[in-house]
Amino acid sequence: MLHLLTCAMAITAVVLSLPAVQADTRSTIADRVTKLTRDAVWISVASVPIAFKTHHPQGMVKIGETFFVSSVEVKVRPRRLPQPVDGHDRDAGEGVGHLFKIDAAGNLLADLRLGEGAMYHPGGLDYDGRHIWVSVAEYRPDSRSIVYRVDPAGMKATEVLRFADHIGALVRNTDDNTLHGVSWGSRRFYRWTLGKDSRVADADRPPNKLRTLNTSHYVDYQDCKYAGRRRMLCTGVAEMRQTPDAPIFRLGGIELVDLDTGRPLHQVPVLLWTAAGMDMTHNPVWIEPSAIGLRCYFMPEDDESTLYIYDVETK
Repeated sequence: MLHLLTCAMAITAVVLSLPAVQADTRSTIADRVTKLTRDAVWISVASVPIAFKTHHPQGMVKIGETFFVSSVEVKVRPRRLPQPVDGHDRDAGEGVGHLFKIDAAGNLLADLRLGEGAMYHPGGLDYDGRHIWVSVAEYRPDSRSIVYRVDPAGMKATEVLRFADHIGALVRNTDDNTLHGVSWGSRRFYRWTLGKDSRVADADRPPNKLRTLNTSHYVDYQDCKYAGRRRMLCTGVAEMRQTPDAPIFRLGGIELVDLDTGRPLHQVPVLLWTAAGMDMTHNPVWIEPSAIGLRCYFMPEDDESTLYIYDVETK
C-alpha cells in the first residue's frame, strides 16, 4: 500500500479516469522519507475495518480514494520436504491469487483472480499512472512467476512475462522504461527493459544475466514503489528470535534504494505495531504527501484486516 505518486480520480457511473504519473510527487515523497529517523513521531489518524475476508494481503496502491490490494488465498499450505526436490525445500501447496478493489470505507468493489496452477501468490504492487504492475509466483523460493499489468478501470490483467524465479515485488521505472523485480526475501534484484508496448525486450535472457544481489540485510522487502530519479521505496520486515524456541520479534522498516547500484540510500525503522504485535509494514503499504510530511496506510493483518492510517512529520 505504499506508493509514491499522488493520483486524482474522477468517477462517473461506470468510468474511472486515471491521471498521468506525477514524477515530482514521487520524488517529494522519497525526499521526505530521507528525513525520517528512529525518533519520528507517528500520529494515528484512523483505523478502517475491512468488510470482507482479505486472506493474506501482500501489496497496495491507492488511486484517488480507491485501494487496490493483492492477496494470496492459501487453500493447502506448502509443506516442507524431508530433502530438496528439484531444488525446492517445500512443495507448491494450493491457492488462489486475488487483486481486490476496495473503497475508502473498506468495502469490496471488485475481485480479480490472478495466477495459474501453482503460481497463485501475488506480491507487492506498483502503479505507473496507467497500469498496476503485479507478479504472481509459486509460494516458495527459487520458483516461477508470471508478471501482469492490470488496467485498474476495467480490472483486466495482461500477461507481460514469465520468469524462472519467485518475484515478490515489482517496480515500474517510468524514467528509463524498465521493470524491476525483487526476489523471495528481497535477496536478488532483477531488471528488464520494456518496449513501447510494455513487452519485455530481454525476456529470453537467463536470470543470472539480469540480476544483482541486494547488499542490504536490514529488512526483507514486501511492497515497493517507484520513487522517481531511478529510486524505489520499499517497506518490509525483519523477523528475529533470541533463541530458536523464543517468540518472534518483528521489526518493520522503510528503505529508499538506488536502482542503478541496488544499494540503500536511506534506511529507517518504523516503530509501529498492532495491538497483537504485528509490525505495520509487514505487507501492504502506501505512502503519500500530507500537510505535515507523509501520510501512510498500512494493512498488516490477515483475514480480518484493518487499514491503519498514520501521519508523520518530516518538515
